[in-house]
Amino acid sequence: MTDTLPPRTADLPAQWNPGEVEAGMYQGWVDAGYFTADATSDKPPFCIVIPPPNVTGSLHIGHAFEHTLIDVLVRRRRMQGYEALWLPGMDHASIAVHALVEKALAAEGTSRRELGREAFIERTWEWKAEHGGAILAQMRRLGDSVDWTRERFTMDDRSNRAVRTIFKRLFDEGLIYRAERLVNWSPEMRSVLSDVEVEHREVEGELVSMRYGDGEGAIVVATTRVETMLGDTAIAVHPDDERYAHLVGTEVELPLVGRMIRIVADEHVDPEFGTGAVKVTPAHDPNDFEIGRRHDLPMPTIMDESGRISGTGTEFDGMDRFEARVKVREALAAQGRIVAEKRPYLHSVGHSSRGNKEPIEPRLSLQWWVKVGPLAQVAGDAVRDGSVAVHPKEMEPRWFAWVDNMHDWCISRQLWWGHRIPVWYGPEGEVVCLGPDEEPPAGWTQDEDVLDTWFSSGLWPFSTLGWPEQTPDLEKFYPTSVLVTGYDILFFWVARMMMMGHYAMGERPFDTIALHGMVRDQFGKKMSKSAGNTVDPLQWMDAYGTDALRFALARGANPGTDMPIGDDAVLAARSFGTKLWNATRLALSHQASPALPLPAGPTDADAWILGRLSQVREQVDALLEDYQFAKATEALYHFTWTEFCSWYLELAKPQLADEATADGTRAVLGHVLDALVRLLHPVMPFITEALWQGLHGDGSSVVVAEWPTEAGRPVDAAATERILALQKLVTEVRRFRTEQRVPDSRRVAARLVGLDEAGLGGHRTAIASLVRLDAPGDDFAATATLEVALGGTSVHVELDTSGAIDVAAERARLGRDLAAAQKELDAADKKLGNPKFVGGAPSSVVEGIRARRATAVADIERVTARLAALPS
Repeated sequence: MTDTLPPRTADLPAQWNPGEVEAGMYQGWVDAGYFTADATSDKPPFCIVIPPPNVTGSLHIGHAFEHTLIDVLVRRRRMQGYEALWLPGMDHASIAVHALVEKALAAEGTSRRELGREAFIERTWEWKAEHGGAILAQMRRLGDSVDWTRERFTMDDRSNRAVRTIFKRLFDEGLIYRAERLVNWSPEMRSVLSDVEVEHREVEGELVSMRYGDGEGAIVVATTRVETMLGDTAIAVHPDDERYAHLVGTEVELPLVGRMIRIVADEHVDPEFGTGAVKVTPAHDPNDFEIGRRHDLPMPTIMDESGRISGTGTEFDGMDRFEARVKVREALAAQGRIVAEKRPYLHSVGHSSRGNKEPIEPRLSLQWWVKVGPLAQVAGDAVRDGSVAVHPKEMEPRWFAWVDNMHDWCISRQLWWGHRIPVWYGPEGEVVCLGPDEEPPAGWTQDEDVLDTWFSSGLWPFSTLGWPEQTPDLEKFYPTSVLVTGYDILFFWVARMMMMGHYAMGERPFDTIALHGMVRDQFGKKMSKSAGNTVDPLQWMDAYGTDALRFALARGANPGTDMPIGDDAVLAARSFGTKLWNATRLALSHQASPALPLPAGPTDADAWILGRLSQVREQVDALLEDYQFAKATEALYHFTWTEFCSWYLELAKPQLADEATADGTRAVLGHVLDALVRLLHPVMPFITEALWQGLHGDGSSVVVAEWPTEAGRPVDAAATERILALQKLVTEVRRFRTEQRVPDSRRVAARLVGLDEAGLGGHRTAIASLVRLDAPGDDFAATATLEVALGGTSVHVELDTSGAIDVAAERARLGRDLAAAQKELDAADKKLGNPKFVGGAPSSVVEGIRARRATAVADIERVTARLAALPS
């Protein structure tokens, strides 16, 4: 007999206090080597390389969300017996770090140009050493089960070797070239920006219409950036626009500059917009650049690196672009060439996401490019032929829309922090690209630019595993298993990894792309500092514990869709953890143990909960294989809170008091909790480890416990049917007691007729306990009755509530309800008895009054019957 064993709640404190144990528990896992992968093992590999967070950052809610989902996958695979590697690291975040260090230098009254390149880079490494560890510490706080022995950085020596190797290969094959193209230019940073660093937003500007030429040759164009007219090289009209057919092929003088520009016909022009004529500034507008290429137009750049007018030969040279905008407009007005001005004019303008968030300037610039055509084709085909799966599948069209229409990739940046372009120039104009083991001839100079951050992060799945060397890690873990990332960088990062992976390795970099959405505030709005609705996950972890945050995030993670979250969600998750904690302590106080053999002859309650456990385990497995984190977490939540805690634990209490069923119940409690702790561990690693220790007490860890594959037992249909009937009966009686105003704590004498016929005769004691019913005495007199239909039969419930309620107070309350219902009826009858109202009011209003009257009549009947049933 096990009833002689002491209660084991001493193994678990009365309350779960995560802040006191999480850090030590995590370090214990690391020290034990649980997260360290073995490339020589014969276990099947499972590998995820972390989407490298910027070294600039701290853990924001997006990181917490993504890392939670990855950790769920990795921890589960580790428990399933895979050689699981989650490889950590950070991105050097070239332009973001540049902006921060330059801001710090400005505060000191200096700049990077005053320091010089070498001193600036040294200062930046110092900054990285000081700030780079913050996010790594926060990853530990979140419980990331990463292999810290393999930590990487996109500018470490091995990454630099990989970058130079692949750059030279692409260069030698003609897939990297240098050319003048239009780019996003940041005058503040004096560098190209990638598209992901440009934020488009609506701003109030101006639309200025101005006349070029005079008399019959005059033509009117409009622009929101009047200063760019200094770089116009043509005016374009639609080929079918008869208004300008006589002007096509002629020239017109460019005001303020004095040179002649052509009038060309181009199908890009919309004849219905404005005057149907547009100015063409090829070096400062993407659409104009394409028109310029089609018509072989000159492309003069009229702004320097800092956004000042330059090289126009006009009085505006040297002016800042915004000052020039005003001065050029004033000069045109003085010549009588301003036809119309519209202010404010709302239009979309690209802004830098860095520094002072300035408007970016489209600018023609000599840059390094990757010819993406053949690379993008392979990336698209990998998804088409099924070698790489995009999840959810609905995201595939977005993938194809991007990779099938990809433009060549600008990879150079006019910065100093980053991988410097490995191209050297000789004294006679010679150009050479050198690999990692090659040295330039004496007197040659290296290209000043650095590579776009996305270039090195595009190599991440294989450079982190040791490429270009053929390492054991590369052999074991490439291609990686799954990439978990946001749909917002599907093009910027994922497409580049697909291109580079196929090019360098000859095969896909990962088997599956699992896309998640963005985290939004509780009202579904995008989080931003300016809106004041950002949340700090560290504060939530401080207040509620790491597991609560992780559970709330996983519970809202539907594939590819955005997720709103607020304090309520995390608070609810903490309550869930508390519920599980208390349930385990209760079970342990009754000597429950997973080591006990399950009963050969289980009770209905035992058979039902074991069957449900088996079903839930299968459901969770299927959902997690399909990356349905929210549904899997919700299934565990419902089973734990409702079925196990609210129903089985209550049904177990009388079984534990019965010697015939006590041992079996202890075994079932231990078995279910053991399986639940395993199933919940990937989502809630800390609390489940503590509960595991309480359940097992043998020093083992749930981190490396086996994932449950045969938890529970096959469903016992007959037992399940009886328990479901019991639940319905109890629920209806509880609802009836509430309607009768019987306090939950008050026991009530009752007679239940038909339990045996409903198959619930053996559950009489449990039912009485669940709804606080006492056996009827000799003087029992029913004051309320209830009929509960259960399948093909029913149970008749008679209750004596006479001593359970305050009759006077209930009579007073019902009297007030009756008076209110009567008042509503009188008001309705008055309106419906008025022919003018019935004939003149809209029919919907009249029908509404009739519906209110019917409700009032029903309320009067209900309250009157209740009053009549009250004891005198």
